[in-house]
Amino acid sequence: MAYVIAEPCIGTKDTACVDVCPVDCIHPRKDEAAFEAETMLYISPDECIDCGACVPVCPVTAIFALEDLPEKWANFTPINADWYKKA
Repeated sequence: MAYVIAEPCIGTKDTACVDVCPVDCIHPRKDEAAFEAETMLYISPDECIDCGACVPVCPVTAIFALEDLPEKWANFTPINADWYKKA
C-alpha cells in the first residue's frame, strides 16, 4: 500500500482527494451509496499508484505515505485495505 487515510478524516470526508486521484482509488465518492454511511474515506492498496496527488489537497492532513504514517495511526493501514475487501 502506498498511501493510507488516517484518523483526521473521520467526520470530515472532504473529497478533494477523490477529485485529484488519477486512478480513482479513493472511495466512497459522494455519488456512491456508501458515502453517507461511512465516517471516512479509504485508499485502495491495490489501485494506489503512489503518486501523492492526494496528500497536498487534504484539508485535515489525513493522508500519509505508508512509511510516514504516525505509529498512533498504524491501525488505519488494515482499516483502509479491509474496506475494499467488503466492497
